Amino acid sequence: MHSASFIPILLLQLTFLAVLHGAKWTYNGPEGEHHWSKHYPYCGGAFQSPIDIKSELLRFDPTLRPIEIQNYNLSPNEQLTLGNNGHSVQISLPSKMHISSLPHRYTAAQLHFHWGSSGRPSGSEHTVNSKQYAAEMHVVHFNSDKYPNMSMAVDKSDGLAVLGVLIEVGEFNPAFEKFLRFINGIKYRDQRVQVPGFNIRALLPARLDEYYRYDGSLTTPPCYPSVLWTIFRNHVTISRKQFLDMATGLYSSHAQESSPVPLNGNFRKPQLVDSRVVLVSFKEGRGLQGTPTVTSPLMRKRVVQQLLVGDLADLADEGLHQLLPSASEKLHAGKKKDLKNQHSPAKSKQHTLNPSLKKKSKNHRPVGKLGLAEDALCYISLEQNVLHQLKLSHAENQLVQALRDEAFPKLNLKSYLDCKSDLALPTIRNILRGRPTDEAFELDRSLTKALMTKQKTSSAIKPSVPGKNHGIFPSPSVPRKPHSQGYPHPWLLPMEWED
Repeated sequence: MHSASFIPILLLQLTFLAVLHGAKWTYNGPEGEHHWSKHYPYCGGAFQSPIDIKSELLRFDPTLRPIEIQNYNLSPNEQLTLGNNGHSVQISLPSKMHISSLPHRYTAAQLHFHWGSSGRPSGSEHTVNSKQYAAEMHVVHFNSDKYPNMSMAVDKSDGLAVLGVLIEVGEFNPAFEKFLRFINGIKYRDQRVQVPGFNIRALLPARLDEYYRYDGSLTTPPCYPSVLWTIFRNHVTISRKQFLDMATGLYSSHAQESSPVPLNGNFRKPQLVDSRVVLVSFKEGRGLQGTPTVTSPLMRKRVVQQLLVGDLADLADEGLHQLLPSASEKLHAGKKKDLKNQHSPAKSKQHTLNPSLKKKSKNHRPVGKLGLAEDALCYISLEQNVLHQLKLSHAENQLVQALRDEAFPKLNLKSYLDCKSDLALPTIRNILRGRPTDEAFELDRSLTKALMTKQKTSSAIKPSVPGKNHGIFPSPSVPRKPHSQGYPHPWLLPMEWED
């Protein structure tokens, strides 16, 4: 990134900081999570977190490596900032800490917690087969190969990687006591203290090779879908006293306020799955015997290539619904009558790369040229562009729905090619936009029929999230108020950045 362009961007961030503080949000009440999208439209959009990690979502991925972390064992001579930001307890982390086992280097920025209350000690954000744990820790990292800091990475689709640790009440945890013994110094919002460095690795489970992996979002406003989530399979424990230190000893209000507001129950409820799957690095254990192995990225690329340049009339004859999601393997083999030959490498390659397929479409577009799979999305820019278009038609109150419609196909295609989603109907339609009208007519009719069937089926199913459509498309949006642009978002950043 050029330093000349970075300086005005930084000034712009500082200018917007005061505006940002005015966009108040809480977990309950009139500014609670059901109202977040009024000021933060991505909170009502696609690929949101957390989710309920259900067994039927799991796909075993043999390529997932154990998580490798560097420089997590900090010296007591290093001072860390422990703070209460009004939403959580947060510890700022030094930039030498990083994850080294992902395609990019992800540098640590901060860690924070979500927890329940003394009366309801269930406060984890992610759940596993509907089981909610007492609390959850998030260690937030940003893509330092591409972005200079957290504030520049937070609104990019490849910007963040978060390690999630599920916490249960049980045995005393000496690692947690390293910072909990200072918690009385941060009882109120915006209070902070310096604490000696300690071994952050000791806060994580013993095994870093067993985890869930999926594409998701920040679990707090602005809810950008910019997070590569890693949730460790094994939980850690803290004592009941340690849990109560957080659940009963903190306030989300300032010290000078006459009516203190307790800081507890600071977790977001599970969100829609949105055609995503959850990759797992393990296959052993109760209930995992039937977990399918994820299909390869090469096969998925061939599926998209077939949609780009394949025989659309033939696909329409098959019925497009057969392609979603379980029949993707059928698509890559070519025509239905040739499915029996799909295990022959030579024939499979011939069907996938057959030059005659390219002749059928004058608008040949390789997968990498779609502009969806290679470049990272910038959510601030996307929102500005969508809002500009809405203003031209005086439809600004449709921002939430319009953003979702614009972002979902891009996110779904990228996630599908990365093996972390099934290919969804809106994405297929987006891919087919460049096909000639006469070729796409029959396929579009088949697509419409499949969509109507899916909607009828989904209407008979009780939604998993109250007030939300269980199908691919969300329910019509409630009129929304666009929020002021700008970042960094102080509750996401290291505490020192707020000075």
